Amino acid sequence: MDAHFWHQRWETNTIAFHQNNANPLLVTYFKELSMAQGSRVFVPLCGKTLDIAWLLAQGCQVTGVELSELAVKQLFGELGTEPEITDIGAVKHYHATDIDIFVGDIFDLTRTLLGSIDAVFDRAALVALPEHMRIRYTKHITDITGNAPQLLITYEYDQRLMEGPPFSISNEELHRHYQDSYVIASLTSVDVTGGLKGIRDVQEQVWLLKPLTTQQG
Repeated sequence: MDAHFWHQRWETNTIAFHQNNANPLLVTYFKELSMAQGSRVFVPLCGKTLDIAWLLAQGCQVTGVELSELAVKQLFGELGTEPEITDIGAVKHYHATDIDIFVGDIFDLTRTLLGSIDAVFDRAALVALPEHMRIRYTKHITDITGNAPQLLITYEYDQRLMEGPPFSISNEELHRHYQDSYVIASLTSVDVTGGLKGIRDVQEQVWLLKPLTTQQG
Protein backbone atom coordinates (compact mmCIF):
# COMPACT_ATOMS: atom_id res chain seq x y z
CA MET A 1 0.00 0.00 0.00
CA ASP A 2 1.62 3.24 -1.15
CA ALA A 3 0.85 6.74 -2.37
CA HIS A 4 0.74 5.60 -6.01
CA PHE A 5 -2.10 3.19 -5.20
CA TRP A 6 -4.36 5.94 -3.84
CA HIS A 7 -3.42 8.52 -6.47
CA GLN A 8 -4.31 5.99 -9.16
CA ARG A 9 -7.66 5.23 -7.51
CA TRP A 10 -8.63 8.90 -7.62
CA GLU A 11 -7.25 9.55 -11.11
CA THR A 12 -9.22 6.61 -12.54
CA ASN A 13 -12.29 7.41 -10.40
CA THR A 14 -12.05 3.96 -8.81
CA ILE A 15 -13.61 5.21 -5.61
CA ALA A 16 -16.28 2.72 -4.62
CA PHE A 17 -15.37 3.62 -1.03
CA HIS A 18 -16.84 7.09 -1.59
CA GLN A 19 -20.42 7.21 -0.32
CA ASN A 20 -23.14 9.35 -1.87
CA ASN A 21 -24.55 10.39 1.50
CA ALA A 22 -23.19 11.13 4.94
CA ASN A 23 -22.33 7.87 6.69
CA PRO A 24 -25.48 6.72 8.54
CA LEU A 25 -23.43 5.44 11.47
CA LEU A 26 -21.90 8.91 11.85
CA VAL A 27 -25.39 10.45 11.78
CA THR A 28 -26.64 8.01 14.43
CA TYR A 29 -23.70 7.95 16.81
CA PHE A 30 -22.02 11.36 16.50
CA LYS A 31 -23.95 12.52 19.56
CA GLU A 32 -21.92 10.05 21.65
CA LEU A 33 -18.95 12.42 21.33
CA SER A 34 -20.94 15.15 23.15
CA MET A 35 -19.46 17.91 21.01
CA ALA A 36 -20.31 21.57 21.65
CA GLN A 37 -21.12 23.94 18.78
CA GLY A 38 -17.93 25.05 17.08
CA SER A 39 -15.95 21.97 18.11
CA ARG A 40 -13.10 21.03 15.80
CA VAL A 41 -13.42 17.53 14.33
CA PHE A 42 -10.52 15.83 12.52
CA VAL A 43 -11.31 13.48 9.62
CA PRO A 44 -8.17 11.53 8.60
CA LEU A 45 -7.81 10.30 5.00
CA CYS A 46 -10.97 12.22 4.24
CA GLY A 47 -11.15 12.09 0.44
CA LYS A 48 -14.16 14.17 -0.60
CA THR A 49 -16.51 12.52 1.87
CA LEU A 50 -19.97 14.00 2.35
CA ASP A 51 -19.41 13.41 6.05
CA ILE A 52 -17.59 16.75 6.00
CA ALA A 53 -20.63 18.65 4.72
CA TRP A 54 -22.75 16.92 7.35
CA LEU A 55 -20.36 17.85 10.15
CA LEU A 56 -20.27 21.46 8.96
CA ALA A 57 -24.07 21.49 9.01
CA GLN A 58 -23.97 20.42 12.66
CA GLY A 59 -21.99 23.54 13.49
CA CYS A 60 -18.58 21.85 13.69
CA GLN A 61 -15.31 23.10 12.35
CA VAL A 62 -13.73 20.37 10.24
CA THR A 63 -10.10 19.55 9.63
CA GLY A 64 -8.97 16.74 7.37
CA VAL A 65 -5.94 15.27 5.70
CA GLU A 66 -5.93 13.62 2.29
CA LEU A 67 -3.17 12.32 0.04
CA SER A 68 -4.93 13.14 -3.24
CA GLU A 69 -5.10 16.80 -4.18
CA LEU A 70 -7.62 15.87 -6.87
CA ALA A 71 -9.98 14.61 -4.16
CA VAL A 72 -9.55 17.81 -2.17
CA LYS A 73 -10.24 20.01 -5.20
CA GLN A 74 -13.41 18.01 -5.83
CA LEU A 75 -14.39 18.34 -2.16
CA PHE A 76 -14.23 22.13 -2.21
CA GLY A 77 -15.94 22.23 -5.59
CA GLU A 78 -18.84 20.18 -4.25
CA LEU A 79 -19.01 22.37 -1.16
CA GLY A 80 -19.18 25.41 -3.43
CA THR A 81 -16.32 27.01 -1.54
CA GLU A 82 -13.17 28.67 -2.90
CA PRO A 83 -10.25 27.81 -0.58
CA GLU A 84 -7.08 29.70 0.20
CA ILE A 85 -4.13 27.43 -0.62
CA THR A 86 -0.78 27.60 1.16
CA ASP A 87 2.30 25.41 0.90
CA ILE A 88 3.59 24.42 4.35
CA GLY A 89 6.66 22.24 4.04
CA ALA A 90 5.67 18.78 2.80
CA VAL A 91 1.92 19.51 2.79
CA LYS A 92 -0.52 21.96 1.24
CA HIS A 93 -3.13 23.69 3.35
CA TYR A 94 -6.59 24.33 1.86
CA HIS A 95 -8.54 26.74 4.06
CA ALA A 96 -12.05 28.20 3.98
CA THR A 97 -14.55 29.20 6.65
CA ASP A 98 -14.75 26.41 9.25
CA ILE A 99 -12.75 23.96 7.12
CA ASP A 100 -9.05 23.14 6.86
CA ILE A 101 -7.77 20.31 4.69
CA PHE A 102 -4.12 19.30 4.51
CA VAL A 103 -2.98 17.65 1.28
CA GLY A 104 -0.15 15.18 1.74
CA ASP A 105 1.00 12.17 3.72
CA ILE A 106 -0.69 11.99 7.11
CA PHE A 107 2.67 11.11 8.65
CA ASP A 108 3.97 14.53 7.58
CA LEU A 109 1.19 16.19 9.57
CA THR A 110 2.38 17.38 12.98
CA ARG A 111 0.48 18.39 16.07
CA THR A 112 1.67 21.97 15.54
CA LEU A 113 0.32 22.09 11.99
CA LEU A 114 -2.93 20.40 12.93
CA GLY A 115 -3.70 22.58 15.92
CA SER A 116 -6.21 21.86 18.67
CA ILE A 117 -8.62 19.00 17.95
CA ASP A 118 -11.76 18.21 19.96
CA ALA A 119 -12.63 14.86 18.35
CA VAL A 120 -11.68 12.47 15.57
CA PHE A 121 -14.06 10.76 13.15
CA ASP A 122 -12.23 7.83 11.56
CA ARG A 123 -14.36 6.01 9.01
CA ALA A 124 -11.84 5.46 6.24
CA ALA A 125 -8.33 5.74 7.64
CA LEU A 126 -7.58 2.82 9.95
CA VAL A 127 -9.38 0.35 7.66
CA ALA A 128 -7.47 1.65 4.63
CA LEU A 129 -4.06 0.68 5.99
CA PRO A 130 -2.32 -2.70 6.06
CA GLU A 131 -1.42 -4.08 9.46
CA HIS A 132 2.19 -2.86 9.61
CA MET A 133 1.04 0.69 8.86
CA ARG A 134 -1.82 0.55 11.36
CA ILE A 135 0.69 0.22 14.20
CA ARG A 136 2.38 3.45 13.14
CA TYR A 137 -0.89 5.21 12.30
CA THR A 138 -2.65 4.60 15.61
CA LYS A 139 0.29 6.01 17.58
CA HIS A 140 0.56 8.98 15.22
CA ILE A 141 -3.15 9.83 15.32
CA THR A 142 -3.13 9.73 19.11
CA ASP A 143 -0.05 11.96 19.26
CA ILE A 144 -1.07 14.65 16.75
CA THR A 145 -4.61 15.03 18.11
CA GLY A 146 -3.51 15.23 21.73
CA ASN A 147 -5.38 12.02 22.57
CA ALA A 148 -8.70 13.49 21.42
CA PRO A 149 -11.78 11.26 21.69
CA GLN A 150 -12.62 9.23 18.60
CA LEU A 151 -15.67 7.87 16.84
CA LEU A 152 -14.19 4.99 14.87
CA ILE A 153 -15.71 2.64 12.29
CA THR A 154 -14.10 -0.69 11.40
CA TYR A 155 -14.89 -3.85 9.46
CA GLU A 156 -14.40 -7.42 10.57
CA TYR A 157 -14.41 -10.38 8.20
CA ASP A 158 -12.20 -13.33 7.24
CA GLN A 159 -9.16 -11.52 5.81
CA ARG A 160 -8.14 -14.71 3.98
CA LEU A 161 -11.12 -14.30 1.67
CA MET A 162 -10.26 -10.85 0.39
CA GLU A 163 -7.38 -8.44 0.14
CA GLY A 164 -8.03 -5.02 1.59
CA PRO A 165 -8.68 -2.20 1.63
CA PRO A 166 -10.85 -2.03 3.55
CA PHE A 167 -8.95 -4.32 5.87
CA SER A 168 -10.44 -6.46 8.60
CA ILE A 169 -9.66 -5.28 12.12
CA SER A 170 -10.49 -7.56 15.02
CA ASN A 171 -11.60 -6.42 18.45
CA GLU A 172 -8.32 -7.75 19.83
CA GLU A 173 -6.25 -5.72 17.39
CA LEU A 174 -8.19 -2.54 18.07
CA HIS A 175 -7.59 -2.92 21.79
CA ARG A 176 -3.88 -3.54 21.24
CA HIS A 177 -3.60 -0.26 19.38
CA TYR A 178 -5.65 1.95 21.69
CA GLN A 179 -6.09 0.45 25.16
CA ASP A 180 -3.10 2.29 26.63
CA SER A 181 -4.58 5.67 25.67
CA TYR A 182 -8.35 5.21 25.63
CA VAL A 183 -11.35 3.67 27.28
CA ILE A 184 -12.85 1.67 24.40
CA ALA A 185 -16.60 1.12 24.09
CA SER A 186 -18.39 -0.82 21.36
CA LEU A 187 -21.48 1.14 20.27
CA THR A 188 -22.84 -1.30 17.70
CA SER A 189 -21.99 -4.08 15.29
CA VAL A 190 -24.11 -4.52 12.17
CA ASP A 191 -24.03 -6.86 9.19
CA VAL A 192 -23.02 -5.11 5.98
CA THR A 193 -26.02 -5.39 3.66
CA GLY A 194 -24.97 -7.29 0.54
CA GLY A 195 -21.53 -7.98 1.96
CA LEU A 196 -18.29 -6.41 0.78
CA LYS A 197 -16.64 -7.13 -2.57
CA GLY A 198 -18.46 -10.44 -2.78
CA ILE A 199 -17.72 -11.47 0.82
CA ARG A 200 -21.01 -12.11 2.59
CA ASP A 201 -20.13 -12.34 6.28
CA VAL A 202 -18.92 -8.82 7.08
CA GLN A 203 -19.62 -6.80 10.23
CA GLU A 204 -19.30 -3.05 10.47
CA GLN A 205 -18.45 -1.91 13.98
CA VAL A 206 -18.68 1.46 15.66
CA TRP A 207 -16.37 2.32 18.55
CA LEU A 208 -16.24 5.22 20.97
CA LEU A 209 -12.75 5.96 22.27
CA LYS A 210 -12.52 8.29 25.27
CA PRO A 211 -9.14 9.40 26.64
CA LEU A 212 -7.94 7.63 29.74
CA THR A 213 -6.78 10.96 31.16
CA THR A 214 -10.34 12.31 31.00
CA GLN A 215 -11.70 9.19 32.67
CA GLN A 216 -9.15 9.44 35.45
CA GLY A 217 -9.67 13.16 35.92
